[in-house]
Amino acid sequence: MRTAAQDPGRSPDPSLPTYAHRHRIGADTVFEALEQGAAHAADGYARATGRVGVCLATSGPGATNLVTGIANAMLDSVPMVAITGNVVAAQISKDAFQEIDITGITMPITKQNYLVTSADDLPRVFAEAFHLARTGRPGPVHIDISKDALMHETSAPHPSAGEVAAEVPGAIAAARAAEGPALVHFRIAEAQNVFPFMPAGKGLSALIEE
Repeated sequence: MRTAAQDPGRSPDPSLPTYAHRHRIGADTVFEALEQGAAHAADGYARATGRVGVCLATSGPGATNLVTGIANAMLDSVPMVAITGNVVAAQISKDAFQEIDITGITMPITKQNYLVTSADDLPRVFAEAFHLARTGRPGPVHIDISKDALMHETSAPHPSAGEVAAEVPGAIAAARAAEGPALVHFRIAEAQNVFPFMPAGKGLSALIEE
C-alpha cells in the first residue's frame, strides 16, 4: 500500500494507526472531508496508476458513506480495498453505538468481504484482499476490523507469494505440519510442483497404509 485516502473519525478508526505509522510502512495518506470522497479518490487513484486504491473509514455512518464509491468500483472493475473499523467483537450485531452491518451492506457490491475479529487474521486477510482486488476481473474488496483486533498486536506470519497466488494463504504451512495421509499427498504434490491440492474425507486413509 503506497497511498490511502481517508476521513478520520471516532474510534474505531483504521485511519488513525495508518496515519501514525505512515512513515514506517511507507504509505502516503490523503485526507478527505467526507468518506465518500475517500472512496472516489481511491477509485481515481487506481484508474490513474493501475495500482490498488485504498480507502479507510470509521464505523457506522463513516462506513456507509463508502458504499457509492465501492459500488462504482465494482461496476467499472476498479481494483480497490476498502477498510472500515467496527466496534469490539462482543458488541457486533447488538446495536452498539455507531455499529451497523457494513459487511452485509457491501457484500453484493464487492468481490470479497471480510469481518476480522482477531489481529492474527490480519496478515492473511490483507494479503488475500489485495491479491483478489487486482487479479481476474479487478474490483473492490472490503475489510471490516473490530476495535479489539485493530488495537492488538500480532506476530502472525505474512503469507508467501506462492500461498497468496494459490488463493489458499496458510495452506502450505498447515499441510507441512500435518501427519498421516494428508502429509503424504502434500509431499507428492510438492514434488510435482502441483498446487493447490485438497485431500478431504476419511476415505483417503484407505489409499495409504499407515
